Amino acid sequence: MCSHYGEGTWAQIQARAGVQTPGFVSMESYPDEVTYKLVAAASEVLGAPAAEVLEAVGEHWILFTARHGYGELLPMFGATLREFVANLDNMHARVGLTFAQLRPPSFVVRDAGPQALELEYHSSREGLAPMVVGLLKGLARTFAEDIAVEHVHGRERGGFDLFRLELQPAAA
Repeated sequence: MCSHYGEGTWAQIQARAGVQTPGFVSMESYPDEVTYKLVAAASEVLGAPAAEVLEAVGEHWILFTARHGYGELLPMFGATLREFVANLDNMHARVGLTFAQLRPPSFVVRDAGPQALELEYHSSREGLAPMVVGLLKGLARTFAEDIAVEHVHGRERGGFDLFRLELQPAAA
C-alpha cells in the first residue's frame, strides 16, 4: 500500500482496520484476521472491491519477495512458470521447515493443453482465491511470461478453487 498509495493512505487503512502494528517483519507470520481486516479497510479506503485488493496484494507480494528474501528460492523449484507451478507443494514443504506454524495450501496441477494448466487450490483459509490470481500473475512476470488466469469455480463446488492458466512466452 505504501509503495503504490503512500504512507498517508496506509495510515488510513490501518486506522480503519484497527491494526496498530507499526510495520510487518519479513519472515514473520501474522494472524489471518489481520489480513482480512486490512483487506476490508483497503477496499473501503481505495473504493475497490476486496477481490481487486487481494489480487493486487498477491501480485505485489510475489514481485516484492522475489527481490527481497525469496528470490534465490524461486529458481530452485522451476526455470519456467509451468515447472514452478508443478512444484508449488514442494516449495511450501520447504518453506514449512522454517515456519513450523505454517498452514500451507495444497495444489493439484494438470496439463490442459500445450499452453494450458488446470490448478486446484486447496486451503483451510477462506476467500483468498483472488490473491492466488495475483500470485500467479506475479510469478508470470517473475519468469518473464504472459499468463491469463480464469477462476473456473470456487470451493463450494468440490471443496477447492479451480483455476485455468493459459501460458505464453512474454512478447519481446
